[in-house]
Amino acid sequence: MRQQERALRTRARIVRAAALEMDRSGYEGARLSRVCQVADASMGALTFHFPTKKALAEAVREEGVASVDAVVNRALPAGASRLRAVADLTVALASLLERDVAARAAARVAREQPDVMEQWSGSWLPTVLDLLSRARADGQLRPEHCPQTLAALVVYLLAGAEWEIRTGGGAPMGGAGSVADRLEQIWRLVLRGAAAGKF
Repeated sequence: MRQQERALRTRARIVRAAALEMDRSGYEGARLSRVCQVADASMGALTFHFPTKKALAEAVREEGVASVDAVVNRALPAGASRLRAVADLTVALASLLERDVAARAAARVAREQPDVMEQWSGSWLPTVLDLLSRARADGQLRPEHCPQTLAALVVYLLAGAEWEIRTGGGAPMGGAGSVADRLEQIWRLVLRGAAAGKF
């Protein structure tokens, strides 16, 4: 039993180290030797758990997606406006990207390896589209606004949030607060323009 626990701890350290490496350097730039060094694991231990770099990247993606799934499940509305739920989910995902290296690495690896990895947005975009479609059916969305267009806005907002988190790159609003805080301000403007009622 102890050997199995030790193997699970080693595997978890390797995945965490790989997330750090892939977040920083991307899939192509990630070096397995650096993963081993950060994880304090031998190359033999790494290849025992992950025979290929692709398998290691998939494990990182799975860990990041598990974090995303938890955020999506918490963001579903309980009597709240579905449009507000979409805004809250966008902000929560940006906050996750700020604090969770596995989520950031999953987003980056999926973007860099689209033919190999399922897109990061696949773990939250269906929920966003469903919420927006139901918002439109319930009259919460102005008739001239298409759910797919607002869903595309969410994709662009989160891509921009990831870029800013990764690069620290110059928010035009003066850079005050977190990226999630700035997305909350953006959503206030969007909801005034997209909502059929008051927010």
